[in-house]
Amino acid sequence: MPASAKLVVLIFVVATIGWPTLAEESFAAARDVISESAGWLYGAVVSAALIMCVVLALGHWGKVRLGADDERPEFGWLSWAAMLFAAGMGIGLVFWSIAEPLTHYAGNPLIAAWGPDPSSVIRARVAMEITFFHWGLMPWALYTVAGLIFAYFSFRKSEPLTVRSAMRPLIGDGVNRWPGKLADVVAIVATVFGLATSLGFGADQINAGLNRLFGWHVSTEHKLLLVAVISGAAVLSVSSGLDRGIRLLSLANIWLAALILAVVLVSAPLEPILRNFTLRLGDYLAQLPWLTYETASDDTGWASSWTTFYWGWWISWTPFVGLFIARISRGRTVREFILGVLLVPTGITFVWLSIMGGAAISAARAGPAIIDIAKNAPALSLYVMIDYLQTGVFATIVAAAATLLVAIFFVTSADSGTLVVTTMQSGGHTEPPILERVQWGIGIGAVAAALLIAGGLGALQAMAIAAALPFSIVLVALGVGFMAELHEDATQQRKARRASRKSRRAG
Repeated sequence: MPASAKLVVLIFVVATIGWPTLAEESFAAARDVISESAGWLYGAVVSAALIMCVVLALGHWGKVRLGADDERPEFGWLSWAAMLFAAGMGIGLVFWSIAEPLTHYAGNPLIAAWGPDPSSVIRARVAMEITFFHWGLMPWALYTVAGLIFAYFSFRKSEPLTVRSAMRPLIGDGVNRWPGKLADVVAIVATVFGLATSLGFGADQINAGLNRLFGWHVSTEHKLLLVAVISGAAVLSVSSGLDRGIRLLSLANIWLAALILAVVLVSAPLEPILRNFTLRLGDYLAQLPWLTYETASDDTGWASSWTTFYWGWWISWTPFVGLFIARISRGRTVREFILGVLLVPTGITFVWLSIMGGAAISAARAGPAIIDIAKNAPALSLYVMIDYLQTGVFATIVAAAATLLVAIFFVTSADSGTLVVTTMQSGGHTEPPILERVQWGIGIGAVAAALLIAGGLGALQAMAIAAALPFSIVLVALGVGFMAELHEDATQQRKARRASRKSRRAG
């Protein structure tokens, strides 16, 4: 049945390209219906994932190892953290780190609660709290839970590295029949559409960068060409294997991102950046329950456009990121896995958002034109901010570095996603056939191209929300089965340790 996922993707691409206007209208209708009727489900799943992470990290389950009891991790901490970050955020974080704080700074329902004319400080505070909320602990809690479940059943229980393997506690041998295979199809389709959303944003951002550097016109045709070229590079990368391809590109991304952050940090006013990383981050952590409630109860339509979109996007990315994280995390304990996956990439994300968001708000205070650009052409806002911070040749160099960063993120997201999809497609083989990787690399690029043809940014957001619905139900089932299995495993380990201590005392 997993092969039927190819048919679903093929039908989608053909229908979307053949009838783009009808497809755009259908995407918008699906987005509105799901946001209104299932937005609460997305919020509940995301919140439950964070609570689950805290409980597992603090509980006695934390000592269980993802593999044999004497097994040790395959990758060192730096390589592991680089691959986590590159796979989990990448393009989206670069795309929205300027545009989102500025859009919220211009106005949103949470700012309106402060009165008819809130000060610039209040607007900046709420804007950064919301941005941290969407990009912080919540998405990484989803990835942590999913990755932990997949790694546990694959490396601890010797199951294939697939979504259906984690459903054995609930459906038993049904994992090898249609119920289990259907779960894999749902996961594959969600992964393809979630990835395509990010690749569409990446094409938009790269096109904007090339326009800034070379005057290359921003157009759908150029974005489609970029999708084709960089998807080809991703296929070559994923064909080279995990060690040579994805790992090296991920490390390159970390250093390039650090370089750009350093340039922005020394060029932008320091006070807003420090305020973000201290007061605003503290506000976010203190207000996390309140933010969850307020966005869930919003009836203005604002949360549907922002929060529900993000929760849907993260859920649709969950099978991809979860399986990829599981693939690179063999040998770590449950506690080490949770603390590493939840906190390390989140910490990097907070640093990035604090610096880029602080610089963006400083640019907005100097000249409000950047706010209109962020709202109407978000891909351009990064380059407008760079021109605000730098002039001349150096500004061009920084813009080129930012464009290269997005391009490499495009490749790392596409190739790691392709590796995960082909792993599921081939029944859990961690080294799937090259031909399968090539086919799915092309397929993911084709979906991104179809979405760009059928409405651009709006279609990308609508598809992220729609793709998440079936997998959110699968994810709930996976969590229930995993907790039951993990509890039994931890209980057996405690009994074994007590028996060992008694044996030593008796001896």
